[in-house]
Amino acid sequence: MAKDVYDFIHELQYEDLPRGAVETVKGYLLDLIGTAMGGAKTDLSRIIRNHVVEFYGVGTKSARLLCDGRLASPAGAALAGGMTIDALDGHDGQKLTKGHVGCGVLPALLAYFEAEGVHDPKEFITCLVLGYELGTRAGIALHKSVPDYHTSGAWIAVACAALGARVMGLSRAQTREAVGIAEYHGPRSQMMRCIDHPTMVKDGSGWGAMAGVSAAYLTADGFTGAPAITLEADSVEDIWADIGTRWFVFEQYIKLFPVCRWAQPPLQAVLNLRAQHGLVSTEVERIEVSTFHESIRLAVREPKTTEEAQYSTAYPTAVGLVRGRVNAQDVSPQAFDDPEIKRLAGSMLFQESDEHNAAFPAKRFADVRLVLKDGRVLASSTTEAMGDPENPIGWDGIEAKFRAGTSCDVSDRIVQAVRDLENASSLEGLYKLIY
Repeated sequence: MAKDVYDFIHELQYEDLPRGAVETVKGYLLDLIGTAMGGAKTDLSRIIRNHVVEFYGVGTKSARLLCDGRLASPAGAALAGGMTIDALDGHDGQKLTKGHVGCGVLPALLAYFEAEGVHDPKEFITCLVLGYELGTRAGIALHKSVPDYHTSGAWIAVACAALGARVMGLSRAQTREAVGIAEYHGPRSQMMRCIDHPTMVKDGSGWGAMAGVSAAYLTADGFTGAPAITLEADSVEDIWADIGTRWFVFEQYIKLFPVCRWAQPPLQAVLNLRAQHGLVSTEVERIEVSTFHESIRLAVREPKTTEEAQYSTAYPTAVGLVRGRVNAQDVSPQAFDDPEIKRLAGSMLFQESDEHNAAFPAKRFADVRLVLKDGRVLASSTTEAMGDPENPIGWDGIEAKFRAGTSCDVSDRIVQAVRDLENASSLEGLYKLIY
């Protein structure tokens, strides 16, 4: 089984990608770039980019920082890029992993390509698809093989190391060492700790990307690692057995709002009711939410930081009712003092649903009731967030999201560069826009 996976890492070609994969992954790429552009405005991103320039300096190899342009080591560039994307919680994710692949894989891949002087757009697309395949499977395998719920960085590290082995042309045996080092050193951080106490540590994505890139370069220098359980344990063999047949690149979701995915079903339900009934928030006495346990654990009602606003269910749901939207500005500290939002978030009632708990994580449901001041009650249907693979928003939806969040002088050029990426002669055109 493991040999087949390591062969797949090195032998997958652009021509082997299934129909629709190229367009799908280009959509994720545009969405990740847009999220990075928004994330770069946060304190989290500013701090980590300055930290990387200071402490992850350039050696014999270097890469530019995403949305910044300064040089750092490849591992440092992956760290800063992963945390910059993760700083604005609007990037793609995967339901069964309960986490996110692209936010770590993309900056690691960019760092490798720059450091190793690789410029082929088709190879870049192929590696990005490969990253989603490896990262998703590693995440599912980790959840199956250990009792704790770990952050995305824990399994992103494995995918990033494997991509480095491919880009650098390491042997199959070296690839096995690289993913073993990455799994061993990857951040096995407990996700629910950050859910309960939201801070800048977030989903560990940047740290996982950094660990994976470091692992690949350590392997090239002869460093060895323990076998990766997420790839080689007998208990996870079924997860890897259909690689190249089942394509997880088609099983990612796109977020419409920059908050935790678990908060988005009640937010979407409130937005639906608001639109259906032409409501204004002052007509509503309170919001009542029935949903799954993890959504209720996002318990911050009056955020003081961007991170607290993103790891909250009550706050963005109240924002949705008051403003009819939730965007990057709504999760910045300048937006936290609205008394109407505070009223609705503070009075919101939550009930845990056995049915919605049973459906999680494959389905994330919420039911919402709006109790109006005139005594009427408006009830939603059972609601999921938009953008799931079963209900995709497609390229048009991703482009609309990108343009809404990145109105600047290079937005049009980025859209066009990503749309035509496989036809470009080099990645340099894209690099000039995103660095």
